Amino acid sequence: MSRDFKEGLHDGIPIALGYFAVSFSIGIIAKGAGLTALEGFMSSFFTRASAGEYGVYTLIAANAAYVELVLMSVIINLRYLLMSAALSQKIAPDTSLFHRVMMSVCITDEIFGISIGHKGFAPPAYTYGAALISTIFWASGCAIGIVAGEILPYDIVAALSMSLYGMFIAIIVPQAKKDRRVLYAIIVSFVLSGLFSIIPVLKDSPGIRIIILTLLISSVMAWLFPVKEDMYGKE
Repeated sequence: MSRDFKEGLHDGIPIALGYFAVSFSIGIIAKGAGLTALEGFMSSFFTRASAGEYGVYTLIAANAAYVELVLMSVIINLRYLLMSAALSQKIAPDTSLFHRVMMSVCITDEIFGISIGHKGFAPPAYTYGAALISTIFWASGCAIGIVAGEILPYDIVAALSMSLYGMFIAIIVPQAKKDRRVLYAIIVSFVLSGLFSIIPVLKDSPGIRIIILTLLISSVMAWLFPVKEDMYGKE
């Protein structure tokens, strides 16, 4: 086992522990959508995106069309294209195409963060080590959450299913306090989401609502308030 891989495993442990707690809550949501523990494990193992998985499981529970699931997943996870482009600048020039592709597959918000922060070039083995330990914990947390949803009383399952909403609130509130643009986007999203839920054409299609709102709000906010600094915080 290479030194870089061991270092990646070591740095991935805190991420893995955090992932387990979050994915357990997602497992509760997946149970409500009718997924088995194996299905939850496999979908989480290959997806590793809290917002993406939550959206997919919610749409599955609402009997949404496959095209809605695919479009919603692509739109919500578009940020990984930007992360892949940024990470490519931290990869040694002689790194093979295979390793470049595999490193892009491993990217999550946190894996991207520690890979970008790695001193010098980011070795593929380092990213693989961090991704391996965190992915196993993420997928296992989802599967265990599904099993717990089958065993625990309904009231407890209902309470646990709310924990993911608490996580999202914990993410957006601090940002809204620091940046009024984020606050404006949140308020607009709440208002438009409520309006869209009563519009005859859209009220029966949660997937289309999410897709339209995501594209509309993000595009308008990017046009009105463009970010003038790059991924590394430099002017």
